[in-house]
Amino acid sequence: MAIIETEAALHEAHRDNHTHRDVNGGWLRPAVFGAMDGLVSNLALMTGVAGGAVSQQTIIVTGLVGLAAGAFSMAAGEYTSVASQRELVQAELDVERRELRKHPQDEERELAALYVSRGVEPDLAREVARQLSKDPEQALEIHAREELGIDPGDLPSPTVAAVSSFGSFALGALLPVLPYLLGATVLWPALLLAFVGLFACGAVVAKVTARSWWFSGLRQLALGGAAAGVTYVLGSLFGTAVG
Repeated sequence: MAIIETEAALHEAHRDNHTHRDVNGGWLRPAVFGAMDGLVSNLALMTGVAGGAVSQQTIIVTGLVGLAAGAFSMAAGEYTSVASQRELVQAELDVERRELRKHPQDEERELAALYVSRGVEPDLAREVARQLSKDPEQALEIHAREELGIDPGDLPSPTVAAVSSFGSFALGALLPVLPYLLGATVLWPALLLAFVGLFACGAVVAKVTARSWWFSGLRQLALGGAAAGVTYVLGSLFGTAVG
């Protein structure tokens, strides 16, 4: 009895410690990319306009318009991209479904050969393929995973991707505008808040990807700062030329 309880406890501990992050969902990539893109693009846009020595009101309007335009653009792009990807996967699944219906024996032999190529003994591979092929939907799922590398039951949602992208872009793009909305009349408070946001975004991404948080934060800060610096110089040059 003590041995059984010990084994049960070890199994429970292994299950708790052997979990994985969701890498197939449709929300993580657009959310992370949207926040980064919103912050960097709107910061660069606003610094470029500020470099042209325009009024505070012009900078605010530019930031808000950039936020709205970028958020809608990101959402539309993500929805179209993920929907197209999903439709392509569904088309490939339909092809596999037809093959399973028309040539079940060939598909079963194909699955057995795949297991043999991975080191399973031929007789065992044929038996496993035979048993797995009894259920057409299960067979389709297995063929999709083995041949296409996808899980038919866990496809990304275009709506989730679009909403995640829209919200995260808007949140990131709001940071450089916020100081001006609160009454700032110079650029440096917007830069300071944006740089903090850039470092924080990089650090959060590191938590998801298991990279060093300070390296990821500094890398994102450097990239965003470079974009802001280049556009500020260009804005100054264009402002002087137009003026």
